Amino acid sequence: MSRRRRILLTVLITLFFSLVSFVIIFVSWASSAAQPMPEALAALESSAGVEVAQQDGWWTFTPVGAAPQTGFIFYPGGRVDARAYAPLVHAVAEQGYLGVIVPMPLNLAILNVNGADAVIARFPEIAHWVIGGHSLGASMSAQYAGSHDAAIDGLAMLAGYPATNMSTADVAVVSIYGSEDGLARPAQVTGAAPNLPPDTAFVEITGGNHGQFGWYGDQSGDNPASISRDEQQAQTLAAILDLMARVSGSAGG
Repeated sequence: MSRRRRILLTVLITLFFSLVSFVIIFVSWASSAAQPMPEALAALESSAGVEVAQQDGWWTFTPVGAAPQTGFIFYPGGRVDARAYAPLVHAVAEQGYLGVIVPMPLNLAILNVNGADAVIARFPEIAHWVIGGHSLGASMSAQYAGSHDAAIDGLAMLAGYPATNMSTADVAVVSIYGSEDGLARPAQVTGAAPNLPPDTAFVEITGGNHGQFGWYGDQSGDNPASISRDEQQAQTLAAILDLMARVSGSAGG
């Protein structure tokens, strides 16, 4: 083997092992998701008003004794276990709406932006769809809504903003954020207004932070909240339910 070929082979081998090392490190990093708190795990149990099930890889929350016409699809935050959002989606379902949490590959919604496609196809009886998410999940749900406004009626972003311009999309939007958020800062959230439909509603939760939009504990880089998680969740739920009622044209599913 010539010297030139030996050098080329050495370079290729080095690049190969560097790539393998990068993939291993990335997968390990992405897989180390924030884990759900006990309250989140409890919300994965069926209740008198909501049947909870794992279906086609999703968590579904179906109101008992109802035939919902409006559904809520939720994309989790980056590197957060999808189950951490069960209390919020369970509470939405208690009001007569179908709720679906879509777990993401390696806990990153960017790897399955179109995850809502299969959900919508699975429930053809749902006439109105609202999609939403937290943080990275909010950005990716916005991307989906912006390119699927024929199928999506509403978008609920929690501590996030669109990665692309969706200002002309025919979608009702609510952008919910905490005044103390250290990761999706209020100025970043409200500064994204030009990329959202003109009638987007911005809802600030005074005293709320980033991590309390879910049930997974504190998050590195976040600021302390000055209100309880229960209070932040209650305000978040109220804003989502207002959007759900608007797109469904009624106070229920």
